[in-house]
Amino acid sequence: MNDLRGRIDRALEEFLDEEAAALLALDAALAPVADQVRLSVAGGKRVRPAFCYWGWRASGQPDAESIVRAAAALELVHAAAIVHDDIIDRSPLRRGRATAHRRLGDGLAIMVGDLLLSWAGHLFHTSGLPRAFVARAMTLWTAMGRELIAGECLELLSTDGPADVRRSLRIVRFKTGSYTVEWPLRIGAVLGGAAPAMLDALAGYTRPLGEAFQLRDDLWGVFGDPAVTGKSALDDLAGRKPTALLALTLERAGQPDRDELRELLRAAVGPAEADRIRQIMRRSGAADQVRQMIDERAAAARTALARVRLAPEPAHALTGLIDEVTADA
Repeated sequence: MNDLRGRIDRALEEFLDEEAAALLALDAALAPVADQVRLSVAGGKRVRPAFCYWGWRASGQPDAESIVRAAAALELVHAAAIVHDDIIDRSPLRRGRATAHRRLGDGLAIMVGDLLLSWAGHLFHTSGLPRAFVARAMTLWTAMGRELIAGECLELLSTDGPADVRRSLRIVRFKTGSYTVEWPLRIGAVLGGAAPAMLDALAGYTRPLGEAFQLRDDLWGVFGDPAVTGKSALDDLAGRKPTALLALTLERAGQPDRDELRELLRAAVGPAEADRIRQIMRRSGAADQVRQMIDERAAAARTALARVRLAPEPAHALTGLIDEVTADA
């Protein structure tokens, strides 16, 4: 897995070198934009490209540099998503560094995110895979973008709304789960020519695992150590994000705690307020329930994967990815 991550990093570096040079050839004043694009892509575990690559291998295809490049394009989609997400959430940090909007302002940060999305499509199309292979995956690429944006919009539309665990889980699936696990693996498998029966079987692995990933991210957003997660532990609470964790807390907490939680969320959330919210979440049992939901979904993904007939190498890699995307911070 580490070797694959290194190859993805190299593919991204080579591509960004070429595109940054073309951008700067237009005007040297664009240097801050080119620099921010590199910073936005730097770091990360490259799990989305990994799922795409192993989807390709699960279909029976051999290793190739072209699929590494195609998979790397998904990291640019992710980088674009977090640039835009950080603007919406007013997040000051990402991966331990100042976010794009903090460094450049909202306007240029929006352009950085748009540029990353544009470059993602370009890298995918010029990966070196046969055009017929790329063509059969384009409807999936479009569907991935549709669900990603739909999830972000639904989160914004649901903020400050009534607590609804089912709706929170639906947002989870669209906003993060589907573009992290489900669509990358499916895109890789379709690029490789996987049969419909295999795609259906792999869906039993990707769907619960995508939900587990976002549920873990919700826990990290409130209880994670910023030194480990690389982002502030106040963002989700200050933004009153309609997470399953928050919805479960509002459902399970006693009336005094529920009233206090609503009052805390109406005010500016600082460290002291966040500590009180965490205490309520723990007392309600919501934090423990979310951890249980993560474990249940990881177990469902393992069970589903065991039923799919795969070669040993992709089976081992996809099993390892379950641990990677559900481990505690």
